[in-house]
Amino acid sequence: MVGKLQDKVAIVTGGGSGMGRDTVLRFLDEGARVLVADLNEDNGKETLSLARARGQGERIGFVRTDVAQERDVAAMVAEAERLFGTLDIVYLNAGVGGAFGPIAETTVEGWDYTFAVLTRSVFLGMKHASIAMRKHDRGGAILSTASIAGIVGGGGSHAYSAAKAAVISLTENVAAELAPHRIRVNAIAPGVISTPLVHRGRPEKFEQQFARQPWPERGEGKHIAAAAVFLCSDDARFITGEVLKVDGGLLAQGIALWGAGKDNPFLRTAGVNHGSTGKPMEVRRLE
Repeated sequence: MVGKLQDKVAIVTGGGSGMGRDTVLRFLDEGARVLVADLNEDNGKETLSLARARGQGERIGFVRTDVAQERDVAAMVAEAERLFGTLDIVYLNAGVGGAFGPIAETTVEGWDYTFAVLTRSVFLGMKHASIAMRKHDRGGAILSTASIAGIVGGGGSHAYSAAKAAVISLTENVAAELAPHRIRVNAIAPGVISTPLVHRGRPEKFEQQFARQPWPERGEGKHIAAAAVFLCSDDARFITGEVLKVDGGLLAQGIALWGAGKDNPFLRTAGVNHGSTGKPMEVRRLE
């Protein structure tokens, strides 16, 4: 059976763990050749090992990438072309939790770090992917991970939410620009998904958030991977500028995902969540 992404060449940033890893493995199952890009080399190598154990080692590569740095993003795209000859799909998925805490406690450094990893990275990925795709003249699909936090208030910290809202706006604007080149630009807006970025090894902490969604099933990386396959496949060839919610119905019922008022943990602590980069989370408790 021919996969939905047969013979396509894809890059997945943040492909070393969580939603990114699940998407890498699903893309491989659908026939794609995939370059994994991640800042955490150990996670990236583990993803490669999983692919090799499934007999897919010849269709996967890895490059260490700081997605907030233009030279790294340009090198990432060049490496995909070197390994596989072209570029059809880029999934800009890498992310961190970023700065959290009350606005008066948010540092400029934390704010800038959040936007560098979550927003500047998407701009850079779109820029360099579009250059390569136009050069090869095969069209293409650029996909980003946004968030329901970028659509409504109450889904995350103010820095994270604002960064994801920027990703949504960027998706819509760049989709219109690149459509004449048959390059589609879409985004996925996950709800609560059980990944290391969210639970940091303690998934039981987030049962309350899963209980808030109408759909009686925990959000998993495989659900995001399935949406990514669809949006990057020819089945979605007339879809561009779309932000697809994959949230178990959270936004359909309204949202106060992390609690309201004093119950909101983002107002009881401050710091920076560095995700799965290997750098420990910075946390300081507030009075």
